[in-house]
Amino acid sequence: MDFSVQQADRETSARLGRLSTAHGVIDTPAFMPVGTLGPVKGIDPTDLEQLGFGLMLNNAYHLYLRPGHKVVAELGGLHRFTGWPGAILTDSGGFQIFSLAKLCKVTDDGVSFQSHLDGSAHFITPETAIEIQEALGADIMMAFDHCVALPAEKDVVRDAVRRTTLWAKRCQDSRRRRDQALFGIVQGGLDRDLRVTSARDLVGLGFEGYAVGGLSVGESKPEMYAMLDVTVPELPVSKPRYLMGVGMPEDLIEGVARGIDLFDCVVPSRHGRTGSLFTSFGRVVIKQAKYVRDEQPIDPSCGCPVCARYSRAYLHHLYQVKEMLSSRLNTIHNLWYFADLMKQIRSAIAQGSLRSFREEFYRSRDLTAAAEAEDHRRHAAD
Repeated sequence: MDFSVQQADRETSARLGRLSTAHGVIDTPAFMPVGTLGPVKGIDPTDLEQLGFGLMLNNAYHLYLRPGHKVVAELGGLHRFTGWPGAILTDSGGFQIFSLAKLCKVTDDGVSFQSHLDGSAHFITPETAIEIQEALGADIMMAFDHCVALPAEKDVVRDAVRRTTLWAKRCQDSRRRRDQALFGIVQGGLDRDLRVTSARDLVGLGFEGYAVGGLSVGESKPEMYAMLDVTVPELPVSKPRYLMGVGMPEDLIEGVARGIDLFDCVVPSRHGRTGSLFTSFGRVVIKQAKYVRDEQPIDPSCGCPVCARYSRAYLHHLYQVKEMLSSRLNTIHNLWYFADLMKQIRSAIAQGSLRSFREEFYRSRDLTAAAEAEDHRRHAAD
C-alpha cells in the first residue's frame, strides 16, 4: 500500500490523497461500503464498481465465525471468495466482540467470549486477530483494539488505551505477510488527554495508517468532532487517516474538514432497507403515505439508475408490500448518493471551496426543514 497527499485545503485541514493498493487506486477522501459478511446486503460486486467504489470493508469477527477464516483462505481469500476485484479493509473485530458477544471477558492476554450466534466459546488475542486477517487476505488490516462503551469512567478508558497500545505492538510483532498494510486504532473515549496519549503511542510504533476508533457510540456530534480536533493533528500528515463506523453525510463533511481520509458505515444500506433515502435536500422516508401517487424520482437532481427509472410511488409500493427489490433499489440509490457526495467533496477541495460547499450543504437542508415545518403547520391548520 502507498499513500500520497495530492493537495491540501487552505481554509480547513482537508486534503486530497491517493491510496494505491494491489487491487486498485482509491482517490481520497473516500467512503467504504460495509460488507459485514462479504457482500453489501443485496448488492452485487458489479453494482459497487458501477457506483464508483474501489474499497470496501469486511468484518473479521463475523467471517471468523462464519464460514471461518481458514475456509476463506482455502478458497483463495476474500477477493476470490466474494468476487470483489477492488481493495478490501478488514476490521479486526474488536468492536463487534465487545458489542455483540456474550459473557465477554477482557485481560491483557486477549478476550474470551461466547459467540452471539450459538454461544460457543472463543478466545481471541492480538496474534489471533492478525492470523485471521492474513488468512482472509485483505489489503488493509486493523490492529486489535479495546473499545469501551460510552460514557465510561476515566480509569476504564485509561486502561483500554494502555491495552490498545500493548495489543497494537503485539499485532505488529506477529505479522507474517508484508503484502498487507496494518493500521493502528486510536482510542481514548471522550478524554482529550487520553486521545492524545493514544495517538502519540501508536505513532511511535509506526503503522502504515491510523484510525480513530471508539466514536459514534452514543456521544453527541459536538463531542465527536471535538475528539477529532484533538486527535487528527497528532497523526502523521503522510499517512492515511480513517474514522471508523461514522457515516452520516454531515459527519463525512465535518470529518474531511478535520483531515480524515477514509470513512465506513452501514448507514447507506441499513437506511435503504428501512426506506430512508438520502437526497440533495435531506431525507425522503419512502414509506410515508404522501408518496403513494408521487410520480417524481427520489431526487430530481440525482443521476443514479434508480432515480432515472423509478418513481417515488413505485418505490413506496415496493416497500409497503415488502418486496425484496425495495431494499436493493433503495440501497443502490443511497450508495450512489454517498459516492457522489464524496466526489463533490473532492471537487470542492480541488477548487479550494470546501468551506462554501459545507455552508451550502447545511443551508439547503435548513431551507427544506423550514419548508416542511411550514407545510405541516398548514395541514394542521386545515
